[in-house]
Amino acid sequence: MRKVPFLTLETARQIIREVPTPFHIYDEAGIRQNARALKDAFAWNPGFKEYFAVKATPNPYILQILQQEGCGCDCSTYTELLLSEAAGITGREIMFSSNVTPELDMRKALSLGAYINLDDATHVEFLARLADPMPDTVCLRYNPGGSFSLGNTIMDMPRDAKYGMTEDQMAGAILRLSALGVKHFGVHAFLASNTTTNEYYPELAANLFRLAVRLRNATGCHITFVNLSGGIGVDYRPEQPKCDISLIGQGVRERYEQILVPQGMGDVAIFTELGRFMTAPYGHLIATVLHQKHIYREYVGLDACAADLIRPAMYGAYHHITVLGKENAILDHVYDVTGGLCENNDKFAIERSLPAIEVGDIVAIHDTGAHCHSMGYNYNGKLRSAEVLLHPDGSFQKIRRAETPADYFATLDGSDFHFSL
Repeated sequence: MRKVPFLTLETARQIIREVPTPFHIYDEAGIRQNARALKDAFAWNPGFKEYFAVKATPNPYILQILQQEGCGCDCSTYTELLLSEAAGITGREIMFSSNVTPELDMRKALSLGAYINLDDATHVEFLARLADPMPDTVCLRYNPGGSFSLGNTIMDMPRDAKYGMTEDQMAGAILRLSALGVKHFGVHAFLASNTTTNEYYPELAANLFRLAVRLRNATGCHITFVNLSGGIGVDYRPEQPKCDISLIGQGVRERYEQILVPQGMGDVAIFTELGRFMTAPYGHLIATVLHQKHIYREYVGLDACAADLIRPAMYGAYHHITVLGKENAILDHVYDVTGGLCENNDKFAIERSLPAIEVGDIVAIHDTGAHCHSMGYNYNGKLRSAEVLLHPDGSFQKIRRAETPADYFATLDGSDFHFSL
């Protein structure tokens, strides 16, 4: 089976004349269409808001596109807060969900007027010490412990996660925060990652809705929103089913009407913090074939490497590969597709069926719009690639230049050294 890239060989060559490979490219039309589909799926909830996970694709051009489609930002660090602020996203357009939070980060989130999502009960006094006055609304992150299952399938193991509070800790935190002047509360949890079933979000929602009712009954607090966080996945493999956001939204609505509405909690807003789902399918890593090698296996070497896309090396993650211009060719060759790092796990694909590949061919590695460029690094002195935005009219814009050796050396205290660049 095949995936269809969102740009042609002709378009890639046109871009390469201005932006040499490797580079990540993002499909603006696809991102906008997907953001609108999400909004439509939850239009039944008047307070619905998507807070895009900045860590997935931390580029202000992407953040502004999503802001234009009604999305805010989910930030977890000082730098992500600065990035959101630079993109013009502030106040309640930001959800600050951090852990092991430095004082600098919390002060910045408070100064921006962001929603504060506390990861631990001990952070209540930490917040009280820094906030003057206290926010009128505070969110609390939940960890149910045990395993999170759908039917007989274990989706993940919350008991092993460092995030969140127990239910008793949440109730105690609400009582203490109420005494400090907080009026409204949010509930948040993230229990599984990259799920490709339409049942995950509705089941998570049901758990959080029941939790919200129990917390309201135990403390008398007003729950103003439930944040379903992320976890909706994408079909990295062409044979995988694709999540249907419309069905997911309807499933959440059914649980909402079954659990919250009868309890007089029909004013609760639904928030999401999707990252991968929002942008991953709308990114490609474009690279050029530099070499072939014929030993015990057939190898093709790209000008990109794990510094540009670490997920296959780190997780053994699958990313589909298309040789541009050969989309309909027979997949009658088997290759390992590699980069040039001095690490044997620097492979984008292992024993992958592909068409015959020649030096100079241009490949598109699919689904790199989230958690790909952002996870780049500089091992072996490799430099992170450029980012390009493909506009709906077919024009393109470089939205981040490639790193240079000068960037690599810039953080050194270089008074004793001279680099010939």
